Amino acid sequence: MSYFAAAVVRADEGWAASELDLAGVADVEEVADRLREVEPEADQSLLFVESDDSYLVILRLDKGEDLRVFGSDSAFAEESRLGALLLGDIESPALELDALTAAPAAEAVPGAEADADPVGDADLLADLGVSAHKLLALCATDGLMPADVTAEVCQAIGCGDEIEELRDA
Repeated sequence: MSYFAAAVVRADEGWAASELDLAGVADVEEVADRLREVEPEADQSLLFVESDDSYLVILRLDKGEDLRVFGSDSAFAEESRLGALLLGDIESPALELDALTAAPAAEAVPGAEADADPVGDADLLADLGVSAHKLLALCATDGLMPADVTAEVCQAIGCGDEIEELRDA
């Protein structure tokens, strides 16, 4: 499986993005260690892992601690080694996609379908402006690729330009 892993870190001077190599990682803690190494003093560190235009995993560290993980679909853990190491330890499911119908109209996304089985902490970006309902709706929207979801999320949290520059490099 091919993947793209973008680390986005926020320190005093703002957001910065860089590609992260996940080759040879043994578990999600080792992935978190590599994320910490990008900017050890970062207030927030996010990692967006897109795999085969099908799956998205978001990891978050605050001040290098308290790892939080969200995956767009639990099937990723069953279909690849990378998916298994990123999502294998997650026991609690994300909010049910059926809850999207109860989302406030301002957060509803047209075309949202409940085919995916998201897992983990869908609320991990809520304090940055992307609610659980919005994240789940984006992941469930027919026709949106993981790269589109990453771009939309990063635009909402204020690091869209950094991600765009990283992809263009």
